[in-house]
Amino acid sequence: MDMTDGTDRSPDATAATRRPHALQAGFAAIALAAASLALAGCETSGVGTQLATTIDADQGSEENIASLTEVIRANPDDPSAYNVRGSAFGRAGRYQDAMRDFDQAIALNPRFFEAYANRALIWRSMGDLGRAAEDYNRAIQINPRYDTAYIGRGELYRRAGRTTEAFNDFQKAIQLDTTDPRAYHRRGLVYQSRGQHDFAIDDFSTAISLQPNAPEPYNGRGLSYVAIGQLENAFDDFNYALRLDDRVAESWANQALVYEKRGETAKARKSYQRALQLDGQYEPARNGLARVGGA
Repeated sequence: MDMTDGTDRSPDATAATRRPHALQAGFAAIALAAASLALAGCETSGVGTQLATTIDADQGSEENIASLTEVIRANPDDPSAYNVRGSAFGRAGRYQDAMRDFDQAIALNPRFFEAYANRALIWRSMGDLGRAAEDYNRAIQINPRYDTAYIGRGELYRRAGRTTEAFNDFQKAIQLDTTDPRAYHRRGLVYQSRGQHDFAIDDFSTAISLQPNAPEPYNGRGLSYVAIGQLENAFDDFNYALRLDDRVAESWANQALVYEKRGETAKARKSYQRALQLDGQYEPARNGLARVGGA
């Protein structure tokens, strides 16, 4: 999704140069109508880390939502107050409540481009990618320099398999000097899908420098290292991703892939099984386990 959170994204060049990353996000089967970007399908990334408004990690709690409600009662005509509470509702998974707040923010200020981008994410979470695209388009119309909207719209394109349009949106955000790691990460995924692994590795490394505590770019970079035969670099990246968060199925499956390529079948089997414990439907782990003789 396309909302930014309060995560520390300060650059860490050392981490970027030492460690590689892992996102194998599959493209959703999405039908797009040419005239209106009528996208059908859904995405899996969580709202909590993607809201266009920067909010604290605990702001989806009932206590904080109650505090934000008091702010709105004191300032019922302030669109920013609704936008912030909508972001908190989105973080809490209360999508209908979030939608109502973003609607109200936009009603009070029809040129509130951040609220359009936030509402786009809620539409995406609810499976209405056509309306999500409309909201991203409107945000860009109002503010052609709003990097978050380009990143969000680019992800809609990427998951629809429209990689050229996705690349152009990520590229635009980067040309606008974005510090959002998702622009580099997702452009890296496009490069990776094209087999341009050197460019992909550079982009994943930049994403890591901007957000060194996220496992996804390490996984992505690791997969490109695998593709060019640099298994040790890949293994370092996958292991580092696991140190950051050992509850990500992709990281275990990626680690297993390196074990498998080394011929360490028992270790590969164990890591594939761990991936499936976390996500029983994760196809790379199921396929990998079948290759190494797992049950």
